[in-house]
Amino acid sequence: MREVRAVRVGGVVLGGGRIAVQSMTTAKTSDVQASVAQILRLEEAGCDIARVAVLDEADARAISDVKQRVHIPVVADVHFSARLAELAVEAGADKLRINPGNIGGERELTRVADCIKAHAIPVRVGANTGSIEAEHLKKYGRSAAALVESALDNVRLLERHGVSDIVISVKASSVSMTVEAYTMLAGKTSYPFHLGVTEAGWGEEGLIKSSIGIGALLLYGIGETIRVSLTDDPVKEVAAAHGILRACGLEKDYVEVVSCPTCGRCEYDCMGLARRVNECVKGVRKPFKVAVMGCVVNGPGEAKDADLGIAGGREFCVIFERGRENVRVAADAAEEAFLRRLKERLQSAGI
Repeated sequence: MREVRAVRVGGVVLGGGRIAVQSMTTAKTSDVQASVAQILRLEEAGCDIARVAVLDEADARAISDVKQRVHIPVVADVHFSARLAELAVEAGADKLRINPGNIGGERELTRVADCIKAHAIPVRVGANTGSIEAEHLKKYGRSAAALVESALDNVRLLERHGVSDIVISVKASSVSMTVEAYTMLAGKTSYPFHLGVTEAGWGEEGLIKSSIGIGALLLYGIGETIRVSLTDDPVKEVAAAHGILRACGLEKDYVEVVSCPTCGRCEYDCMGLARRVNECVKGVRKPFKVAVMGCVVNGPGEAKDADLGIAGGREFCVIFERGRENVRVAADAAEEAFLRRLKERLQSAGI
């Protein structure tokens, strides 16, 4: 586990042990009503930090109004304009995301650095395969090494101007390059990392790429905040991020449902029951484990590890509670009995 210096983004600490979930709005930031509505939906889904695009002065100034109506930190994403970066910070942005290499040269970067320091907020330096400087491409080609050197060069630029609250990202659309870059970078700096596979894509492909890339790094103790980049509703990014954290064992406050992949030995509707159990517990944010098992081969053993479990057969199903067999019910009545008991257990646990 690498040592990481803590960076505070509003009320969220990156490097404090908990992995923060981020997403980015798709609404025009100056459309305050639409931006606020989207961020409130992200909050409800479990988002910790929201990022907004700043394309013009109206966007920058709107951050003040947006922040008054939401409850999580707001990050301003600014490129190509030191003036817009200053306006966004002055409007109350909790963090700035820039690429120092495209902000307009040393003089313009000095303005941004002074503004960041004056308002005591952090900045994210984001390098990706679309923004690698020519010198690094010439030396390393389009590679993880080029991404890392690009990011570190930009970090050094900010450090020269007295900025030390820095978050770094080195994203590629290639999963293997992303993992290699962050792993390489982890040995070179103690700044917190913003993880993600950029341009991961739409639907299942984007989920798979993000899960492998982000998950692999988290399992090795790399990363302090994550954004799942999907071509989809940002709320789905947040849901995916929590799924990754849960699969990595980094989030405990949820109902874990383990269920069989099913096979020819399954003689009751295990698949349908598992689907309905997942719907029943969706959104519950307290630790509880449910097992929906298909047969007696692995079912009883797996269910014994659960707060509530079921293992089935053609004629009857067995319901387990905390490792002990509680009751046997006819297979055709199993679903109703199990869902009823699940709801009772959740209510008795105050969930």
